[in-house]
Amino acid sequence: MQTLTPRLRCVSVLVFTLTASAALAQESRPAATPTPSEATKAGPAQDSRYAPLANIPKVTLERVFPNLALVRPIQMLQAPGETGGTVFIVEQPGRVLIADLTQDSATETAVALDIRERVNDSGNEEGLLSLAFHPNFPQRREVFVYYTAADPRRSILSRFAVGADGRTIDPASEEILLTQAQPYSNHNGGTCLFGPDGYMYLSLGDGGAADDPHGNGQNPKTFLSKVLRIDVNLKSEGKAYAIPKDNPFVSDANVLPEIWATGTRNIWRMQFDRKTGDLWAGDVGQNRYEEIDIVKKGCNFGWNVREGFHAFGRAKPSDGDAVVFTEPVIEHPRREGVSITGGFVCRDPRLPALEGVYLYADFGYGSIWGAKLVGEKCTKPELLLKHPTTLFTSFAEMNDASLFVLAFDGGQERRNPGSIWKIQVQP
Repeated sequence: MQTLTPRLRCVSVLVFTLTASAALAQESRPAATPTPSEATKAGPAQDSRYAPLANIPKVTLERVFPNLALVRPIQMLQAPGETGGTVFIVEQPGRVLIADLTQDSATETAVALDIRERVNDSGNEEGLLSLAFHPNFPQRREVFVYYTAADPRRSILSRFAVGADGRTIDPASEEILLTQAQPYSNHNGGTCLFGPDGYMYLSLGDGGAADDPHGNGQNPKTFLSKVLRIDVNLKSEGKAYAIPKDNPFVSDANVLPEIWATGTRNIWRMQFDRKTGDLWAGDVGQNRYEEIDIVKKGCNFGWNVREGFHAFGRAKPSDGDAVVFTEPVIEHPRREGVSITGGFVCRDPRLPALEGVYLYADFGYGSIWGAKLVGEKCTKPELLLKHPTTLFTSFAEMNDASLFVLAFDGGQERRNPGSIWKIQVQP
């Protein structure tokens, strides 16, 4: 292998009146890699919100599949019950590949699914964005796919059948479960995954542009800017799925019953801690702060009235018409991150020094960070690796708890290669 070096409660809430207004503007992003002095600054500004440093060890990355030509890889996963090295690699343009971690020198790979003709990846944040196996696979040979389509621009959550071989996915078997119109090409979210309760969780962005111009963050009548929770095993009320009876807003006619949590801007990757069941999410910020959230039932994270720990726009504290907002567990100012990539809590017994550490990244700066949940707070985030030319798109956890990270190399241009790396502790 090639080596590259370089259970929380909803707490800390604030009360604000929804007086923020958003102007339609082009979202800003840095044009160049930060200077070394900027890149080495670590730790959020509000240290009082954090537990002390955990002294997390630095990490290194070992290249896997160095000879595979990968096109914008954004997810890698194994089917439930897989005990070997077979993995499914999701490419943003619309393909799902099959590879074997025990065949590291492979130069070719099989294609499990190709729906490029249905997927709209014209925008940098559009495409085939997430895939999840049914938790009872292979008894139920089903996968669920979240992608964007065009004419009209929309996001789609679909079910596909998997062949008897457990590897090939039938493109003709698509059953669309849920569709959401998208006004712009950015902020498409999204992660689809199953929780320990067997229900499907799906994150959607706020619809795009900048500043949430349509106010979707605090609009309870749209899926945009939300985390949804649905039952894919049943159908009810004319839907291709059912609503779990314990969803937080099932009795509120003013809120869509699918909503599990609200006020998120653009969650790009969320994942359950396999030990505690906590749902960690990386929520991409606007112009000042990136944040990490732990998503709980009924939480409102405040977008577009809040960004990180701070008021956004013209929001002001008030005693009237108040909404209770849940604070993030981690924030990063723009000198540290510009596009957060949510990760995994490490539970790999082969990496005891990383036990309980939440590993996540910043796509724009090529950074990997780590923090631990200690009681009611996270430890102050620690910079564990820096590689500015590697854009980390997603983390991956195998069935044996080993962790990987996927990347675009050298920038976002489509001609650039993609890569996959195994996470190790620096000697």
